[in-house]
Amino acid sequence: MLKRAELILTCCVLLSTSPGSSQRKGQVSTNPLVGVIDFHCHTGPDVSGRSMSDFELVRLAKKDGMRGIVLKNHYFMTAGRAQIAMQEIGGIEVFGGIVLNRSAGGINAEAVRRMAQFEGHRGKVVWLPTVDAANSFEHGPGPRSVVAVVKDGQPVPELAEIFQIIAQNNLVFETGHSTPEESLILIPAAKAAGVKNIVVTHAMLLGATPGQLKQMAAMGAVIEFCFQPAGLPNKKEPGIPAAIVSYAQAIKALGAEHVIIDSDLGQKGKPLHPDGLRTFIAELKASGLTDHEIDLMARINPARLLGLDPLK
Repeated sequence: MLKRAELILTCCVLLSTSPGSSQRKGQVSTNPLVGVIDFHCHTGPDVSGRSMSDFELVRLAKKDGMRGIVLKNHYFMTAGRAQIAMQEIGGIEVFGGIVLNRSAGGINAEAVRRMAQFEGHRGKVVWLPTVDAANSFEHGPGPRSVVAVVKDGQPVPELAEIFQIIAQNNLVFETGHSTPEESLILIPAAKAAGVKNIVVTHAMLLGATPGQLKQMAAMGAVIEFCFQPAGLPNKKEPGIPAAIVSYAQAIKALGAEHVIIDSDLGQKGKPLHPDGLRTFIAELKASGLTDHEIDLMARINPARLLGLDPLK
């Protein structure tokens, strides 16, 4: 078993009781991860080196009292991996999905359809392109192949069938690494097609302004805020990272009912997923967010998106 990461900020020891699922049943827990669902988990095996395997993360998340995780891979569908983890370990919800990069055939309705049909029905999330997005986020200069999602101010025609499959199967539609401007085109199109569950993937990290965030939320989208890389320790910036303070301010302006928080971890050399979430919660609380707001963002909203009882 891998050692727990040591990159946890000292503010973690100041955590107070958080209203997790066990507390709703009349119990008291000082564990901030009880009932939490991490909606953005990278694990191995993968193309890139990862800090943990699927099984290692599921066991660790279960040990830490978490309710569930969502496995994300930029290149391969994770519904089957989630189902195997559920069967082998049990006692925790494990979901997967598909990212519509070139390795999945791009904007490929058949890939989404088969993912939704996969045994166990643990495939719940459809991300638009990330590493192959037209957006230059996380990419250096130079030519590369891209998967377009918007053309001439409209969603590409291939997305119509994708939206239909997502709506019919009550899946979660995520905007991937689309630009904020693209997301503002995609969200109403998905809503018009009957998609109920929409998440704007790490919106602020992709450059969304406060005004754009409010527009997205007003359209019915949930805004994702990830720990990685905003909350990682920085020797040049002691205390709560400035990015987390700005996150907290944005969440206050939006309303926690429109937000989910998760880790986006799994990279080697960085905190393990539960450790990052624990730090993230501590940093957000130290930046002024309440236990109730944390409860909405880390437990209730993710559960609703995944079709789980939010009050269980």
